[in-house]
Amino acid sequence: MENTEKLANSKEVIAYIAERFPKCFTVEGEAKPLKIGIFQDLATRLDGDPKVSKTQLRAALRQYTSSWRYLHSVKPGASRVDLDGNACGELEQEHIDHAAQALAESKARAAERRKQQQAKKAESQAKNGEKAPAKGKKAAAQSAKGRTSKPKPAKMTKKESEPRRELSANDVVVGKDVNVNMGNGNLPATIVEINKDEVRVRLTNGLTMLVKAEHLSA
Repeated sequence: MENTEKLANSKEVIAYIAERFPKCFTVEGEAKPLKIGIFQDLATRLDGDPKVSKTQLRAALRQYTSSWRYLHSVKPGASRVDLDGNACGELEQEHIDHAAQALAESKARAAERRKQQQAKKAESQAKNGEKAPAKGKKAAAQSAKGRTSKPKPAKMTKKESEPRRELSANDVVVGKDVNVNMGNGNLPATIVEINKDEVRVRLTNGLTMLVKAEHLSA
């Protein structure tokens, strides 16, 4: 029996309409500019569908068209498409300019959020660092009784050999080769999808994963 339970959120709605209209919507890779008035077409084609309401469709479309991946697609020479993938004319310059401005503003907000998160992280590390010396003295006193201090320099040099070169907001683009910071190592990958401060990357073994932009480096 077909599951007719209503979709829970915009992410599920986008996945559903991408499955129903794959020549128009996509959840991965490069997006296509949508026909003006696509909401009414969607509402008509999905009228009576128990899984999704018009309110959900409107919210999902708003999220889809404000994503970095979609805004990147609104560029000179690109054509709008309808639900069946048919071309509906080239983009007007004012729409291209609006998308470029929205993308720049969204990236700036994401960069500011990352900056604030890093500041909080640094503050937290600084607080933890104030407590560390007391513990360090106890450990040093215990190890002085019978242990050498060789392991300590090894740990220090290991930390110093792991500098991070973070990406700027303009570097976070589809097709960019990056490193994913995973624990003590980096995994080479390629950006395949961008959605605000979440980025989908494809690893060299073919697997894809979602990561925060702040976990990527050059």
